Amino acid sequence: MNTSGDRLRILLRECHLSATDFAANRKVTPQHVNNWFKRGIPMARLEEVAELLTVNARWLRTGEGPKHPTEPANESTGGVRQPAPMQGRNTSGPDVDIQVFKESENGQSALVEVPGEKIRLPLTMLHSLDIDPKQTLCVRMSGNSMADRLEDGSLLAVDRGTTQVVDGEMYALEHGGLLRIRYLYRLPSGGLRLRSHNNHEYPDESFSAEQIARQPLRILGWIFWWSTLNPRKPLMTSR
Repeated sequence: MNTSGDRLRILLRECHLSATDFAANRKVTPQHVNNWFKRGIPMARLEEVAELLTVNARWLRTGEGPKHPTEPANESTGGVRQPAPMQGRNTSGPDVDIQVFKESENGQSALVEVPGEKIRLPLTMLHSLDIDPKQTLCVRMSGNSMADRLEDGSLLAVDRGTTQVVDGEMYALEHGGLLRIRYLYRLPSGGLRLRSHNNHEYPDESFSAEQIARQPLRILGWIFWWSTLNPRKPLMTSR
């Protein structure tokens, strides 16, 4: 790893983040991120990228010193201080197991636990987003309402501690006993607009506060990570 771009590429791989998702998070284009891979992270962006990925800015820029703020410093690192452990959270390992749930078939509740099925996510990624692992679960995307962003069968990680709506963010919902994945937008007087990524087949839906209570419609949490499999293998032709 000779450049900050090389280190960024490996950090994103460790956090299971694609360049496209990272670009959307930083509000830049994917081409910007690809340029960072090749030419290095701009100095104006180093601090914010280091903070997001929970690494030391000096290590990200030069490769010198401890990689993470929690690593002990030595005489050559400038004496990096260790932060106090986060109360009530498991900081003993680099990864954490997250339970996978699936959509219920009984129509009474949206989710049921899938016995023995878990995924591992980097604990540093959760901490960088201020997400409590105990408030995290994974679900599977069902259907094509969010295509081409989320394919049918994609695993999604949900932060149940974040249910306040921020316009344009993606949330998991329980709607009349069904699991739904939608972008949410606030409407006056407590209403909500639900938007699909595939809005050609699934037009926007708007609900007043009274309709939300009557449906019922409940926000399960904010979706902060997903893993998508490309279901179409390129067609190989003979030459």
